[in-house]
Amino acid sequence: MQSVPAGLAPPRTSPSGRLPFALHASILIALLAASSAPTPLYPHYQAQWQLSSLDLTVVFSAYALALLIALLTTGTLSDHVGRRPVLLGALAVQVASMALFATAGGLTTLIGARVLQGIATGAATSAAGAALLDLEDPARPGRPALANSIAPVTGMAAGVLAATLMVRFAPVPTITVYAALIAVFAAQAIALVSTSETVRRRPGALRSTRPRLALPSAAAHALLRNSAGVVAVWALGGFYSSLGPGFTRLVSPDGPEYAGGMVFFTLTAVAAPTVYFTRRMRADVSALLGSCAVIPAAVLTLGALHLAGPVLLFAGAALAGFGFGAVSQGALRAVVDSVPARKKGGTLASCYVLSYLAMSLPAIGAGALTAGFGLRAAALAYAGCVAVLATVAVATLTAPLRSRRRTPSPGAHSRPATSNCTSASPDTPAPDISVLATHNR
Repeated sequence: MQSVPAGLAPPRTSPSGRLPFALHASILIALLAASSAPTPLYPHYQAQWQLSSLDLTVVFSAYALALLIALLTTGTLSDHVGRRPVLLGALAVQVASMALFATAGGLTTLIGARVLQGIATGAATSAAGAALLDLEDPARPGRPALANSIAPVTGMAAGVLAATLMVRFAPVPTITVYAALIAVFAAQAIALVSTSETVRRRPGALRSTRPRLALPSAAAHALLRNSAGVVAVWALGGFYSSLGPGFTRLVSPDGPEYAGGMVFFTLTAVAAPTVYFTRRMRADVSALLGSCAVIPAAVLTLGALHLAGPVLLFAGAALAGFGFGAVSQGALRAVVDSVPARKKGGTLASCYVLSYLAMSLPAIGAGALTAGFGLRAAALAYAGCVAVLATVAVATLTAPLRSRRRTPSPGAHSRPATSNCTSASPDTPAPDISVLATHNR
């Protein structure tokens, strides 16, 4: 029988527990949908307000950096005051950011809206993710971890697709997109009020807001091993999200305006099923396969640039999506499963810190390169750096696998000889001694 960690409510096993689980998963999806919704609108903002590529990456990075600050200060807050208060506050801030987006009249307002959105998303992401882990049903082990892995990429795909469709068909998409999201967040806040809290309050809430990384040594070791791959895939995500529309126009100048948003949609739409289909792989194997996919993705992206081939561009985005899904969920499974339940909120926040740093800082650098040397040169440098990082990740993740194959079974040398003097076969597989956990994130 499973024991309940101190400070946690018992896992919900009744059908009534399905609604809170679905609600918290939907909050994660909606938050990330809102984060990607502005991507198809960037060309409109750029034309209306004469924004440069650097301006666009600053707008995008303002969100990511604000999210990082929120993670560093509120990442463990829900472990002390409860999941529900943090989520309700974050949803209120998110509604305010959507209203600011809908009424934006220039670059400054757009940046302000992105900052508010980053604060809300950062505060809510770890709280909602930890709430899903609190709601684990012993009859369905691994479901919360799978939801934590698949909800963000599903949300990003849904957000960019819905916004792209609204750009194509809806009146005044710069208002319609955000009005729809306001309605979603308001409905979620109302539903959240009627749910039960999943953790008991404990002291130290104020102390928990001091900026720090709550990463136990075992989790830090797992994250370090996976860091090159995580940086590579999230950097690619940042490039497609911020400069993807402009890069699509560079590759295919005569293509439709909505094609820029569809490139990022391709990445996220492939990432979501990848998370699902690789969930039963060992975490290190999943991360290794994803890192391997990033290298040809970078090559296809460069090929699209030189051959003016949108097919190559979308193929590269699809491969990047596979790499994103496989690496993200493999790395997060390895990290989160190495810590006790009471530290999962802070550990999730620390993981997201690395991810969003990798998503924002290279995007800012790409924007600066674009301003100085043009988007073509920036894309070349970006793809080259990502390919190098992916190569480092492959080497880092392959080394332990090779070492494991060479390690004999612990009982091979201690097994007593039989009467006919036969010994253990040298082909007897060694037990799995990987430090990376294999439970779903």
